[in-house]
Amino acid sequence: MGDINSTVKERTYDAIVIGSGISGGWAAKEFTEKGLKTLVLERGRDVKHIKDYPTASMFPYEFEHLGQMPLTDKKANPIINRCYAYAEDTAHFFVKDNEHPYVQEKPFDWIRGYQVGGKSLMWARATQRWSDFDYEGPARDGFAVDWPIRYKDMAPWYGHVEKFAGIAGNRDGLAQLPDGEFLPAFPLNAVEVYFKEKMQEKYEHRHVISERIAHITKPNPVHLEQGRGRCLSRELCARGCPLGGYFSSNSSTIPWAAKTGNLTLRPFSVVHSIIYDEQKGKATGVRVIDTNTNQSIEYYAKVIFVNAGALNSNLLLLNSTSSRFPHGLGNDNGLMGKFVAFHNYSARVSAQFEGMKEFTTVGRNPAGGGYMPRFRNLFKQETNFLRGYAAGFGAYRSSGESTDSVGIKFKENLKNPGIGPWRVGGHMMGETIPKETNFVSLDTSQKDAWGIPLLKISVEYDDNDEKMKKDYFEQFREMFTVAGFTDIQTQSSTQNPGLDVHEMGGVRMGNDPKSSLLNKWNQLHACNNVYVTDGACMTSTSTQNPSLTFMALTARAVDHAINALKRGDL
Repeated sequence: MGDINSTVKERTYDAIVIGSGISGGWAAKEFTEKGLKTLVLERGRDVKHIKDYPTASMFPYEFEHLGQMPLTDKKANPIINRCYAYAEDTAHFFVKDNEHPYVQEKPFDWIRGYQVGGKSLMWARATQRWSDFDYEGPARDGFAVDWPIRYKDMAPWYGHVEKFAGIAGNRDGLAQLPDGEFLPAFPLNAVEVYFKEKMQEKYEHRHVISERIAHITKPNPVHLEQGRGRCLSRELCARGCPLGGYFSSNSSTIPWAAKTGNLTLRPFSVVHSIIYDEQKGKATGVRVIDTNTNQSIEYYAKVIFVNAGALNSNLLLLNSTSSRFPHGLGNDNGLMGKFVAFHNYSARVSAQFEGMKEFTTVGRNPAGGGYMPRFRNLFKQETNFLRGYAAGFGAYRSSGESTDSVGIKFKENLKNPGIGPWRVGGHMMGETIPKETNFVSLDTSQKDAWGIPLLKISVEYDDNDEKMKKDYFEQFREMFTVAGFTDIQTQSSTQNPGLDVHEMGGVRMGNDPKSSLLNKWNQLHACNNVYVTDGACMTSTSTQNPSLTFMALTARAVDHAINALKRGDL
């Protein structure tokens, strides 16, 4: 096995990183900065910053279907069409349903982006730190296992990531949502500020803050050195930003790593499995299939980082079998693939506000408005469900156009719409509880185009999710009433798990090898030169958007790996 005309030495690196998305990009940056020759393997195509954003500056009329997906695509790809970010201007970044099939033992909408940069091109960019209320959550209520780390372990790494990535936000002084290294925040509008003040008057721990988001509002030298500029609030982010105004692997970490001269980036490279040497008791490399040639190639390194995306990382490790690990690399306890969790985004609330008509909204806000950190079961257990939820909140001045006329009057109404009342709304971001019954596994009868077993997904909502949703509706109906909002409507979505695009777990961290797969440094307990730092490593999900934590965990783990290599421990 080997690359064409290449020797084993030519296929040997200091570190191998599997995946180039939001965590893989950080692993590449951190390793190459420290001088390690690093191979980054990406199963999809290459996407170069600016060059490969074909729709970034297109006008609506330049799209054949004015930005909408045609009926033929909706019928051919029902799963991906349920994703809010999938449209004519972004479709080229998403995996189509029939391109990479998977088995749904229970309904699950798996949203993927197979290209250099992964989903960091299309993510929602919300970035919140975890607090000890989050890291201590499992220990407090006994569900899942205790995290082997606490906020003090992560705080310096959050700061390390924030300063480089560029995070806009305010220092809000909330224990449940620690402050970070922020650029100026996107401001709340008049009605969002009004709602914030009403909540402060009525409740002790219900705070509305400006959403913290990975956008550059005021570039620092490190951002200019990356070649990135200020966000201009175009709100065309998922097309790829030619300004580099929001953080992605493509605009930031991958080019930064490339500048060191220590990066080898290999797209079109599906990693089949990790090679385990039973005599050495370590992983020695990876088996790769070139998707253009179907050639099988082996690459070698002293340390391997698994950043393929939560569920794909589970698949890869489960498929990495040997005499020592017949059920997957590091899977001595049989728990790999189990305790998968996600975020529950299936509840929304909306209303109307007749006040503050002297104000309107002009321009765009990439942050989307306000954010309400978790307030339920925060300081004590106070409800009939476990954990809690955060919530988004936004307000905008609606259009007052009338469509109840015909002819010339109808046209004039459309041309001169006027201004309608304020509309307000929010959505729940609920924590789900990791359970052994929510799992992924390898299908024993079906394989993909490269001979790898298809992933079988068995994940569903439970009674705790329904109780949480009911409480969200009750609390927000009360809060909206307190604020004087009217025509309050609740919407309980029937969306499948997966559409939150925050799948986590399956290779969880923990203190005990009997109940977890990874230690506090993200190393496999049973194979310490393999690190997992993407969503697969998560012990619980909390309520915050997880990407900032993935990035910080990755930078922290790379630092540990480099020091371990220097000591000869790997």
